[in-house]
Parts: sequence; structure tokens; C-alpha cells
Amino acid sequence: MSYKPFDLSGKVVLVTGGNGGIGLGMADAVAQAGADVAIWGTNEEKNQRAAEQLSAYGVKVYTRKVNVAEEAQVVDGIGATVKELGRIDAVFANAGVGFGAPSFVDMSTEVYRKTLAVNLDGVFWTLRETSRHMVERAKKGDAGGSLVGVASLAAIEGAARNQAYAATKGGVISMMKGIAVEYARYGMRANAILPGWIATDMTSQAQAAPAFAEKVIPRVPARRWGQPADFGGVAVYLTSDASSYHSGDTFIIDGGYAIF
Repeated sequence: MSYKPFDLSGKVVLVTGGNGGIGLGMADAVAQAGADVAIWGTNEEKNQRAAEQLSAYGVKVYTRKVNVAEEAQVVDGIGATVKELGRIDAVFANAGVGFGAPSFVDMSTEVYRKTLAVNLDGVFWTLRETSRHMVERAKKGDAGGSLVGVASLAAIEGAARNQAYAATKGGVISMMKGIAVEYARYGMRANAILPGWIATDMTSQAQAAPAFAEKVIPRVPARRWGQPADFGGVAVYLTSDASSYHSGDTFIIDGGYAIF
């Protein structure tokens, strides 16, 4: 038999915030590799467009309107996803917001709380409920599963005027490491992805700013903005059996920016 570790046929992948940007880039790749996909997002029109795109690959696609900042919606969403697709083999807790402020001292408690609710609480609930499903499955003899939290370079570099955002992303990295240690006994692995400067809706203002074109992007060794499709390879790898012994790691996808 030939070695086909990246064939995802029979696997089910959940991507939160999967109807656009990095999330859709990952969802598209795993669908092309044969996985059935669940997309969670708060915009039903974007959910539908994503479903149409992924369904073209001949896989099952399930979409659901879920605000990950609401615990009950996450709990119900995991149950509904498992009921619809039968299981969850990999989850990419990708839904996030990028609120900032003119300065740290001007950052309001409201901005802090809103950022925390989506970027950390939402990730926590998504991973907790998916872990519950995977553990229950493992106890029945079906061990394994991949949990991925999408963090940011802001977690490991100084993010001026974005301290709340950076704090949530640092928390995601620590959360993944704790999950990796606790649930390895069930064949589960947990890793974090840290995007750099990626061309998405969240970075639209930066993309339009001359200062970024002149001062920031030239510091990226790859000399370009990252694209959502640049996350397809790592998504397929982390879903696949090829990563079965790879856990507790942080994958920096930034065109070399962090080391230059």
C-alpha cells in the first residue's frame, strides 16, 4: 500500500470563523484533501458562499451560525456538528476579532472584554467541547484528534496599541500546550498557528496604509503579504495522520517576518 498521509478522506474538520480569510483558506485546503467540513460563522450569507465553494470538491459541508463568544451557542454547535457529520477529527479555533485603541491608556474596558470574549473565551469553549467529544470517542476505542488554536505573532512580539488582542493570543498558546499534555493519553494532539501579516478583512486598513507598504512589508523576507491560501498546507498537515506525534508546538506562518 502506498503512503498517503495527507489523504483526509473520512475525516471531519470544524473551522470556526471559516467563512472567510485564514479560516476559509484552511477549510478549502482540507476539503480539497477529502475531508468533510463544518463552517461556523456569524454571517449566514458568507457561510453559504463558503459552503458552495467547498461543496465543489465533492465533500459534505455543514454550516452553522455560531457566535463563539456565547458559551451556549458553542455547546449546542458542537452537538449539532457531531450529529450532522458524525464526528469531529480536527478543529481549528480560528474565529477572532482585532480591536485596538489609539494607545494602551485609551483602551476601554469594553474593547478589552469584547476581545477577550471572542479570542479567548470562544477558543476555550470550542476546544473544551471538542475535547469532550474526542475523549468520549477515545474511551469507546476510537482514539485521536487534532486541536488547533489560531493565535498571532502579537502573542510573542510587542503589539503596541493592541495589548488586549496580544494577551488573548498569548493565552491561546498556553492553552494549547496544556491541552497537549493532558490529552495525549487519548491520542489527541494540540498545536497553535501564529499568522504574521496576512491580507484579510481584519487587516484591510493596514493594507491600504502607505506606511505599511513602505516600512512593514519590506521587512517580510518573502516580500509580500501572506494570503489565506498560505495556511492550507499546515491545516492539511495538522489534520492528517502525518502529524500524529506532533503536539504542543507553535507554527509561525509569517514569511520569515519574526526572525528578520
